[in-house]
Amino acid sequence: MRLAWLSSGLGLLLLGLGLLGWFRPQRTMAALQRFPRSIVWGTVLTLLATGWFLYYVAQENIADFAPIKPHLMVAFGVVGVGTCLFVKDYLGARGLAVVWLLLAKCMVDTGRPHLGETPWVLVNQTLAYVLVVAGMWVTISPFRLRDWIGWCTAGEKRFRMFVTGLVGLGLLLLVLAGTAYRDL
Repeated sequence: MRLAWLSSGLGLLLLGLGLLGWFRPQRTMAALQRFPRSIVWGTVLTLLATGWFLYYVAQENIADFAPIKPHLMVAFGVVGVGTCLFVKDYLGARGLAVVWLLLAKCMVDTGRPHLGETPWVLVNQTLAYVLVVAGMWVTISPFRLRDWIGWCTAGEKRFRMFVTGLVGLGLLLLVLAGTAYRDL
């Protein structure tokens, strides 16, 4: 994947989420407060993460794992689907945490070859490592995402500051995609 495409996609996602929160704050705050325990969003995100992880396992070519690779694929698939069926507490938070970790891997892998070409690649790399820390943090204690969302949505002014940050980060990633990352 090209770094410009990845940065554009992330920028559009963050910009869209930020603008949604800016123009419909009450509705967005209510949806965010329900998100960590959402079974529907949790199932979608967990299945997305399972498929994404299985894709990475299928691409792996370490000879030591070749004989057991089909068994690992089945086991990881069963764990992903089983999580959706039997671990419903904070499923939204857990699914998002795994997606953050997989997205961070994609961001690091995409940016690493271009580190010597422009220092602006460090913006994506830093964001990836923030996602790694956040993903591990929420995986270990998913209730912390609920608490953080509760803090961000405690008042409309605080929430508008948060979504303004999302809009700013989204715009930065879009500008980088069109300038510094254009040929990467």
